[in-house]
Amino acid sequence: MSLKLAIVGGGSTYTPELIDGFARLRDRLPIGELVLIDPAAERLELIGGLARRIFAKQGHPGTITTTQDLDAGVADADAVLLQLRVGGQAARGEDETWPLECGCVGQETTGAGGLAKALRTVPVVLSIAEKVRRANPAAWIVDFTNPVGIVTRALLDAGHKAVGLCNVAIGFQRKFAAHLDVAPELIRLDHVGLNHLTWERGVTLLDAPGAAGGREVLPELLGGFGPQIAEDLLLPLPVIQRLGVVPSYYLRYFYQHDEVVRELREKGSRAGQVAAIERELLTMYADPALDAKPELLGKRGGAFYSEAAVQLLAALLGTGGAAHDVQVVNTRNDGILPFLPDDAVIEVPAEVGAGGVTALPQRPVEPLYRGLIAAVTAYEELALAAALKGGRDRVFDALLAHPLIGQLDLAEQLTDRLLAHNGQYLDWA
Repeated sequence: MSLKLAIVGGGSTYTPELIDGFARLRDRLPIGELVLIDPAAERLELIGGLARRIFAKQGHPGTITTTQDLDAGVADADAVLLQLRVGGQAARGEDETWPLECGCVGQETTGAGGLAKALRTVPVVLSIAEKVRRANPAAWIVDFTNPVGIVTRALLDAGHKAVGLCNVAIGFQRKFAAHLDVAPELIRLDHVGLNHLTWERGVTLLDAPGAAGGREVLPELLGGFGPQIAEDLLLPLPVIQRLGVVPSYYLRYFYQHDEVVRELREKGSRAGQVAAIERELLTMYADPALDAKPELLGKRGGAFYSEAAVQLLAALLGTGGAAHDVQVVNTRNDGILPFLPDDAVIEVPAEVGAGGVTALPQRPVEPLYRGLIAAVTAYEELALAAALKGGRDRVFDALLAHPLIGQLDLAEQLTDRLLAHNGQYLDWA
């Protein structure tokens, strides 16, 4: 079996991480052709050249092509991966800056900045998805593009064959496995919530990969490795120990909002750091002797994305060797969390196979987490309505509903700033 995959946003400086994973794990994902699609021709050729050298060095027989033509690139693809950033790092920099003027977190997926990114991104992704559907209705669309929950919901609501993927869960799996000195495949997570709003309520150590049963080791992890876990999350150890769960590091924006705002005002935006890393990476990629992903790429973010992508694609496309696999993904709720509407998109373990994605049943979610999940889900519903239909009032409603905003004057100020900074990307503004 030989697959054709397409990456929309293939000119991203992050693409070599995916290429490296595809090369190393080619036994699980036999790629015959990989197409990198991007409107930025110069960057695309740089990334394409490095990608070919990585494949050649690791002995991968697949071909890598580049194109600015989306229709041609996705034709006959078995799966299309979305990793685009509308507005580039410049727009991200603004998302992380103007909310701070109002005393709110400036972040690309959380709060007002996350809403701005959703408004720019959803229409573009849906346009791409329609072209994929016309070219090959059987193709899977795998969304890495943030905000993953909102974008995936837009795709599923429009009837696309889509699933969302984030690296938070696989990152925890790998870190917990390292603490316990076991293979990552022996760690199963009780992971629940929404994209960038999740908690690890349990960690099971399996006797063998995919085995039933196993031993609960979360108390052991918190007892033996609590300081390291707290340092990774930048959250107080006593709070984590009292809760008895491991929150996603994105929960810090909610649990320590004002402290994070102070830090962001002092240190500057993450976007500025990433832009500097990207400039250096592009210089490195231009070196014809470079034939491996550089160590600097690890500072770009997205650790373990390539492994997660290979696992997911291998299961969806039936090349992984098993009828199905359990993986943490973003997919429709459909009653799994009964306090949310069926069309909400949740991030939980799911059975993934050639037949599709089925979220696994979850034990009742504790009120401390359930309330925040419900509130952010309501915000995401309003955010998607604003992205699809436009209008200042819909933007205001979404901001007013967000748990980190929720005040009339603040929502008004943020709405004005969002529209001022994003008018060029919004046809209705």
